[in-house]
Amino acid sequence: MTGALYGPGGFFTRAAEGPADHFRTSVHASPLFAGALLRLIRNVDIALGRPSALDVIDVGAGRGELLAAVRALLHADPADDLARRIRFTGVEVAARPAGLPGDIRWRRYVPEQVTGVLLATEWLDNVPLDVAEVDPAGRARRVLVDPGTGQETLGPDVDAADRFWLTRWWPAARPGDRIEIGWPRDAAWADAVAAVRRGCALAVDYGHVRAARPALGTLTGYRDGRQVPPRPDGSTDVTAHVAVDSAAAATGTAYRIISQRAALRGLGVDGGRPPLDLARTDPAAYLRALSSAGAAAELTDPAGLGGHWWLLHEVGVDLRGTMQA
Repeated sequence: MTGALYGPGGFFTRAAEGPADHFRTSVHASPLFAGALLRLIRNVDIALGRPSALDVIDVGAGRGELLAAVRALLHADPADDLARRIRFTGVEVAARPAGLPGDIRWRRYVPEQVTGVLLATEWLDNVPLDVAEVDPAGRARRVLVDPGTGQETLGPDVDAADRFWLTRWWPAARPGDRIEIGWPRDAAWADAVAAVRRGCALAVDYGHVRAARPALGTLTGYRDGRQVPPRPDGSTDVTAHVAVDSAAAATGTAYRIISQRAALRGLGVDGGRPPLDLARTDPAAYLRALSSAGAAAELTDPAGLGGHWWLLHEVGVDLRGTMQA
């Protein structure tokens, strides 16, 4: 999975195309998502006392779409003081994309110290992990895969670190069940959150909690806008849902786990239809409001993007009231 996603010629390191060519995320679905995150950023800015410099870090930045969208909204008002103080940084293994605004920094690793907001939208699902399957004898064995064909076979038993994680976070696995061993993601998220000195860290991803682990796992692939078998040959996104509660606990900091539907509604994104009276008094405004409502409905649909989890860590700030669980 590491080689397929991040190696030479890997899915995320190829310069010619970006993730948006293959799958649709909340970032790509509507500017409403960037607007909601900008409201969160403003709330953090206020909680920090409007510092002279406010960091906004996007981990797994793709081609910088989210940062560019937030920046465009922010710069819509030339008098906005936050536009002068904010420092955008994209963190990504791919090279800096052409055409990105010059004031958006680009680097391979998370900065050592962050004062502001660290974002990770659909990053953790692409942090590589191993997959195990419980054999008929009840042994958790590593799943091996042929990169060229995608054919899977059962390999040796998982190691001690894997068993430790399984015992705590995926304890109910039975023969035939598949397990996505999440401790590498826990470590990656803990390292990212540790960089936040004051502010918040937010991971947005599809996932599950211990009470509802998927028996058959979630490993899959995406290519050219379609879900496909997860062949790890570099041509395909290889992804698996996140054990959100495990990642949360690994940081050692307080956290809240919120559905995207609830989080976005708390930040003012509502999928309600505009009043019909508006269609009679101002048809153009009605059509704009109707389009916005449709985009909001997609972002908050519990069967789709609205089913994503928001994992929020507050570090030295209190954002209660900003979003409700």
